[in-house]
Amino acid sequence: MKKLPDLLLKTPVFAAFSTSDLEEATQLASTRSYLKGEKVILYGDLWPYLFLVKNGEIEAMKESSEGRFLRVASFGVGELFWGLAFFHDDVPMPVTLDAREDSSLYLWAREDILPLLFRNGRASWELSRLMAERMQRASEILEGLAFHPVAGRLARLLLDNFDTAGDAAISRHLTLDEMAAHIGTTREMVCRALYSFSDKKLIEVTRTEFVLTNRTGLAQLVERG
Repeated sequence: MKKLPDLLLKTPVFAAFSTSDLEEATQLASTRSYLKGEKVILYGDLWPYLFLVKNGEIEAMKESSEGRFLRVASFGVGELFWGLAFFHDDVPMPVTLDAREDSSLYLWAREDILPLLFRNGRASWELSRLMAERMQRASEILEGLAFHPVAGRLARLLLDNFDTAGDAAISRHLTLDEMAAHIGTTREMVCRALYSFSDKKLIEVTRTEFVLTNRTGLAQLVERG
């Protein structure tokens, strides 16, 4: 496990700090640990903090009024995120943050870390760049939801997982509910699409894994969106 100074130096925002301010940031950080499935913060709460993932993985989840969930983003070791109240007073969280696995965070309260950001102009620039990247990712998610049908979004999710695994077979590590949250639909729609893929011989579905049998066919579903 990397120590905090090592993690900070690998993060463009903190790497832009002077040596003395980097040491001060290290001293100002508090640490919180969360068990798998535990909430870090709930949608609608005020949370004026910046955090860096020490270990584990944190998910940002959006819930609709109908009870559907959308996995907006996830943050792994060394990644930064923030509550909106870190930048604007009294602005609530637009998402709920969950611990996808046992996780620990380094936390900085707004009033503690802002003076350091103000003293290090390039750090503020790097934070702005990071925010722009997150906005671009959010735009891509919205575009997918608006213009790609469920089958296309699920096909993309499966292809991404096959590519990450570097294999034609992937374990069923995601539940139907988790897959639905990734693509902004319901578990019933995911189940229906998976059976359709299987009937069309695009994938083979077993109790423990998905086996890719027709990459071109899955890719065509993505392109039709």
